[in-house]
Amino acid sequence: MLDDRTPAASSPTAWPVAYPQGYAVVDVETTGLARDDRIISAAVYRLDARGEVEDHWYTTVNPERDPGPVWIHGLTSEMLEGAPLFADIAEEFATRLEGRVLVAHNAVFDWQMIAREYARAKREAPVRQRLCTIALAKELDLPLPNHKLETLAAHFGVLQRRAHHALDDARVLAEAFRPSLRAAAEGGVRLPLLECRPLTEWSDSPVPRQPGGHGGYRPTTWRPSRRRPACPYPNPGRFEDGKPLKQGMRVAFSGDTSVERDLLEDRAVQAGLHVATSISRLTSLLVTNDPDSGTSKVVKARQYGTPVVDEAAFGQLLRDVAPADG
Repeated sequence: MLDDRTPAASSPTAWPVAYPQGYAVVDVETTGLARDDRIISAAVYRLDARGEVEDHWYTTVNPERDPGPVWIHGLTSEMLEGAPLFADIAEEFATRLEGRVLVAHNAVFDWQMIAREYARAKREAPVRQRLCTIALAKELDLPLPNHKLETLAAHFGVLQRRAHHALDDARVLAEAFRPSLRAAAEGGVRLPLLECRPLTEWSDSPVPRQPGGHGGYRPTTWRPSRRRPACPYPNPGRFEDGKPLKQGMRVAFSGDTSVERDLLEDRAVQAGLHVATSISRLTSLLVTNDPDSGTSKVVKARQYGTPVVDEAAFGQLLRDVAPADG
């Protein structure tokens, strides 16, 4: 593990009082992109309220399985063999995150990976809000041809030395975030902060390590897509407030949930509901804890007039789902 403290500089910019008091710029490298994939390295740059670097920290993590696409992140089984397990670094990681807004590029991915690792360790990550630098770039209307990290870095003249290395990616993002934050402060831009809900329930399926442990990647380490049986009930239409859910209703989910998403979807299926992966005019209900997030599902739900409830309300509704007609 690496820990280095950097003296913070001062900034004369007048600062919005509603802005957060500190940030944790995070990057994690993983064995893959699926729910059962694991973190293999993590880096955190702690920033003060104005985006100045306070210190940084980096560690590799033994995923206890095949490391996945080595040609991307460069971390082989041999390199990770003696690394600490996530449970061993969970407390130190937590001290880096506590009381700060988690900042990441495509923050929902980093947050979900972190939340899952803490759930496996039967702990909760001390993060309550996140900020995605892609969303911030859009709020600032930066003239970017795309929203890749290297493009954002080039826009602010930040040199990227080791792409897909957690420590360098976190450094690059911290250096690009500082001028973005200042531009937002100067323009009176409301930061696109979203709530983070730590997982309270988690189920994991074991993924065997590859025989020999030589770090070769096999597609079987990716979690296969779930093929649920077709819902046997016709769609009775939209959910109406004050009435129960009815078997056959099409339910979609968006954003973080405190119960792991697959478990929540499984409960919906067991109750006789149809779990939809997208929003259409036929969708009966959207479940989201972030109704103001601006995700494509939330936007479409508004366009179609699809009813929206949060996870807690949906949990109550699941207790008493009305049988299908006939």
